[in-house]
Amino acid sequence: MSTRISGGTELPAFREDIELATADGLTLVGELALPETADPVATLVCLHPLPTHGGFMDSHIIRKAAARLPALAELAVLRFNFRGVTSPRGTSEGEFGHGVDERLDLAAAMAFVAQRALPNPWLVGWSFGTEVALKYGLEHPIEGAILLSPPLHRTSPEEVAAWAGSGKRLVAVVPELDDYLRPAEAAERFASVPEAELVAVEEGKHLWVGEKQTYRVLSEIVRQVNPEALPLPTEWP
Repeated sequence: MSTRISGGTELPAFREDIELATADGLTLVGELALPETADPVATLVCLHPLPTHGGFMDSHIIRKAAARLPALAELAVLRFNFRGVTSPRGTSEGEFGHGVDERLDLAAAMAFVAQRALPNPWLVGWSFGTEVALKYGLEHPIEGAILLSPPLHRTSPEEVAAWAGSGKRLVAVVPELDDYLRPAEAAERFASVPEAELVAVEEGKHLWVGEKQTYRVLSEIVRQVNPEALPLPTEWP
């Protein structure tokens, strides 16, 4: 007897409520989800959408990555609320930093990754989270960054170009029908990073609503990080 995996499905994992300490004295709340049956092969450090437009650690793609990918792809998933953000997990101290002070939030998350010796960290940013990843990701020992619906509002051309030759992978997953940056423009904006991979998602939209889009995005993340786990199951025994 199997259950179809859907929006509310939470598969087995070791889940731990965590706190992150920033260099400017704030405490951020979050969760670490680990595979139950094996050591993780890689770690996703998830950076959520814009706090002033409802983004938080439970924004649906990030919540579903934490709910499914430890079990389906042997991935550790670290997610947290940026400063000043509230979710059912709690409220992170501080106030919205306009993509500047969040540099310290990312640093706190990466310090936690190092402290726990979590393997092969990747940044997974969605919308606003992609700006934090692009602007500050190169400061940290990561395998690469996966950018979901990157708007490129806060990231300068120079900050994008800095990824060229960095040795860190850069993957932009761009919806065909995005509200802010569509594939043709994204190709121009990322042209300064010849090794960047642009993944255009047909019929995709900025918010990736619906199980079809969720499955597509989670599959793309896994394709980059642990391709041996593909195709992702759609049912769970």
